[in-house]
Amino acid sequence: MEYSAKEIADMLGGKVEGDGSVMISKFARIEYGEQGAISFLANPKYEQYIYTSKASAVIVNNNFEPHGKISATLIRVPDAYKSVADLLHIYAVKQIPKGREMRSRIHRTAKVGKGCYIGGFAYIDKNAILGDNVQVHPLCYVGKNVKIGDNTILYPGVKIYYDCEIGKNCIIHSNTVIGADGFGFAPNNNGEFEKIEQIGNVVIEDNVELGALVTIDRAIAGSTIIRQGVKLDDHNHIAHNVEIGKNTVIAAQGGIAGSAKIGENCMFGGQVGIGPHSNIANHTKMQAKTGIAGTIKDEGAVLMGAPAMDAHKYQRLYVRFKQLDEMAKKIEQLEKQLEELKNTNK
Repeated sequence: MEYSAKEIADMLGGKVEGDGSVMISKFARIEYGEQGAISFLANPKYEQYIYTSKASAVIVNNNFEPHGKISATLIRVPDAYKSVADLLHIYAVKQIPKGREMRSRIHRTAKVGKGCYIGGFAYIDKNAILGDNVQVHPLCYVGKNVKIGDNTILYPGVKIYYDCEIGKNCIIHSNTVIGADGFGFAPNNNGEFEKIEQIGNVVIEDNVELGALVTIDRAIAGSTIIRQGVKLDDHNHIAHNVEIGKNTVIAAQGGIAGSAKIGENCMFGGQVGIGPHSNIANHTKMQAKTGIAGTIKDEGAVLMGAPAMDAHKYQRLYVRFKQLDEMAKKIEQLEKQLEELKNTNK
């Protein structure tokens, strides 16, 4: 990437303030800006750095008013944060790899669309179907009968088991596993656990992003379903027959147990745990480490704690929890005083 500040401003629909001819070849955080780099200022708490940054250009909001001298060229836009996202997207598009690398293998019955990239040591198995512009990076495995929609990216080491379906415009990060067996076992008369075969699949709809080391188990029967627009952070585990509603986002290290149903537009913090067969209403928000073992019926609930309760109630109770030791001492004192009064009366 190498553009002038003026060219970048034109891409973003912004206005240049300063030297529009300065050349930009890289990105940098504003506090670590250097010559030839572009940074951005969207959060006012970082404003101090714009006066010392050595970045060649800085993207700022239209309403930004400097309180000191700035050496960088400014690119003013309506929304600096969104403009950076747009610029990064433009940069990423220009880096899209094409073609097939040596030591990759595509089964003769598989179908690969136009403009695809197949990285080294990747394997596309029997009857798999890849849409146009799909990227399969090195060391990926795409199993038998798998279907992958247009413009989806599999980063290195992704494994997709047989019969699973991935939609369009999905991003799946390294070492994620889709379609492994669900955790299904039944005890026999000897107290041993016998495996229950998992014969379903995983269906992931369009515009889903999965972080690194996500695991999504195939259904016992039917499908484990991730609806369109869902975003899962790294190290999430989704068990068999789970359904996650569209545009739900889950931060890292979450665990969703078997047959749970998560509504649309939910937001879960890190390490949230959902019990088996739970039902979570649309627009539910859960703070980090919240635990659910049942049904949340009211849409828009904000929850905290394990077992979960209303977040504001939890915070009030937590204040009391921190006072328990002092309260216990006071109760002991009162009990002693009461005992002394009883003895006096006798």
